[in-house]
Order: sequence, then C-alpha cells, then structure tokens
Amino acid sequence: MRFPKLKIADLDVKIPIVQGGMAVKASLSNLAAAVANEGGIGLIAGSALPLDEVKSEIRKAREMTNGIIGINVMFAVTEFKDVVITAMKEGIDLVVCGAGFSRDVFQWGKEYNVPVVPIVSSVKLAKLSQRLGASAIVVEGGNAGGHLGTDDDSWDIVKEIKEAVKIPVIGAGGVVTPEDAKRMFDLGVDGIQMGTRFVATYECNVSEKFKQIYVNAKEGDVVRIDSPAGLPANAIKTRFVERLFNGEIEKPRNCDNCLKHCNHEFCVKEKLLNAHAGNLEDGLYFSGKDVYKVNEIVSVKEVFDKLKAY
Repeated sequence: MRFPKLKIADLDVKIPIVQGGMAVKASLSNLAAAVANEGGIGLIAGSALPLDEVKSEIRKAREMTNGIIGINVMFAVTEFKDVVITAMKEGIDLVVCGAGFSRDVFQWGKEYNVPVVPIVSSVKLAKLSQRLGASAIVVEGGNAGGHLGTDDDSWDIVKEIKEAVKIPVIGAGGVVTPEDAKRMFDLGVDGIQMGTRFVATYECNVSEKFKQIYVNAKEGDVVRIDSPAGLPANAIKTRFVERLFNGEIEKPRNCDNCLKHCNHEFCVKEKLLNAHAGNLEDGLYFSGKDVYKVNEIVSVKEVFDKLKAY
C-alpha cells in the first residue's frame, strides 16, 4: 500500500497510522511504544489515569522507543486539564482529545509547544479546530469504538470534512483490515486511526479474555449504549449490556467524580476496568462496529506488515 505523507506540526510520521487511545488502561506504554517503533503514532490513554501513572507511562514509553508518543484524553473527565498539562510537561509529542470539545487546550499547546489534535465529527468543529490552532484533526464516525459524536459512519463524513479544512485529517472508525485502510486513504485523508484492531495484539495491556471477546465477536454484536458521560457509545453486547438494556443495573454507591458530568446510571470506569480484567458478567467492552473482522491475536508488527504489503 502506498501511504500519503503525514506531518503534524514538526512531527514527520513515517507510517501515517495512529493507534487510537483506549481507556481505561487498554492502551498504555507497551502498545504505544510498539506502534511508534513501527513508524506510526502510539497513544497512551490518559483518561482516568492517576497523574503519577501518566508520568510513569510516558517515561516507560520513552525507554522503549524513539518514535512518536502522544496521549489521548477525554474532555469529559474531571482531571482533563491536569492530565493534559502533566503530559505536556513530560514532553509528550502530541495531545489527542475527544468526548467533548475544549478551547483551552489549544492555548496550553502553544504554551508548551505541543501539537493538539482534536477528535471531531462535523465540518463546524473541524473549521473551529483549525481556527483555534489545531495541528491536525481526527475525524471519527459513529462506527468507531467507545464514546461517539455522531450517528454517521466515518465513510459518510470524512471526505466532506477533509475538503473543508487545510490541516491534516486522520480518518477514524471502521478501519480494521488493509482493505478498510485503503478505502479510507482513497477518501483523501492524510492518515488513519485504528483502535479496535490494536486491542487484539500481544502488546495491548488488556487481559487475554478481553482479546478473545474481540476475536469471537460476530457481525451485529456491537450495540449503541448511553454512557453515563452523556454520550452514546459502541460496545459489544455482553451480559452486562443486556442487563443495562433491561434496567437491571444498580446505581453505584460510591463515586470518585471521574467525570465532569455523570448521570450515575452506572460507573463507566468500574465497568471498563472489569472488562480490562476479563470479567464477562460485569464488564463493558467498548468496540468499533467492525470488530467482527478481527479473527486472531497478532503482534503490532504483523498489523503494520499486512498494511504495508497490501
């Protein structure tokens, strides 16, 4: 596959593939460094990560790679500013932020000379991001995993948004296979973001049970839920999701206020951590709609090799 050139501020990206930031604790230093070592951009998921762990994960990644390491942080988390500033002080290469929109983050980026890359799903936010100083944007459709900003699939929104801005555009949502990657590049994007595919890699931090849920998923297994953060999200239909749909979930008794706004229907951090550990009964498994295309656990290098060979 012939890749377009991707340059984000002063960062020359060898292979224009961004590994999506997946919280809680799904994409940490090990996965991010492996992706960076292949020439892509590795993202550490900073949402709900204690600040000392934000520092340690960035430092661990630096020990494993000389490549590009960024951090992904949800605007919806209470400690958004603290996580972003901590990462910038640690010399992170770029900040990717979604699940809401921050104007302030662009100013912080200027202060610390760190490129800011917001995740958007509309022409309006794309243009606003460009005006505020975004170095690039990730355009994510409703077929992506986790929290979403639109019902429209990436294939239906990427081209229009790409044509509306002059900064680099990274297409996200629905990119699992080399065929998907080519389809996305054919829409004119400068890079692609892949999250779901990288979960089922040896280097991903989640449990083996979590990875097997991805491998065993069938077409149609991903459903839309309402996250306590006030956003829709895509997740694999498990026993927990069935109970959620049936109104059988007890509201949490304790809360550490990890979200700026939360409806307290359930603790999303707790359920994501349960999934991380492989809890099949009480875990929430965020995933892109096309997870059914993942049929084996491979190395990060194999993912890149297949893309390059296509």
